[in-house]
Amino acid sequence: MSIQEQIKEVVNTHRVVLFMKGTKQFPQCGFSSRAVQLLQAAGCNDFVTVNVLENDDVRQGIKEYSNWPTIPQLYVNGEFLGGSDIMMEMYEAGELEEALKQA
Repeated sequence: MSIQEQIKEVVNTHRVVLFMKGTKQFPQCGFSSRAVQLLQAAGCNDFVTVNVLENDDVRQGIKEYSNWPTIPQLYVNGEFLGGSDIMMEMYEAGELEEALKQA
């Protein structure tokens, strides 16, 4: 199975997936930490995280999969929502919580 197929499987198998540096218990960059905090503040605690630091193929592959150059990346119901800046904008507008409720 190619890395793209593996990523697609993870994204489509789980309701909410955050590709990040580190884990939700131990984020390893400020942007990933903020993304975890935003998800939790929006009432989502049952999300899956993928630590891109554990696998260079995943780290590069997720950027190609989404056509988005940075990490973290949030997927809800198989759809790419964005990185931590977009998550912050969505949270402030009440859109992140709404997207998560629909998930």
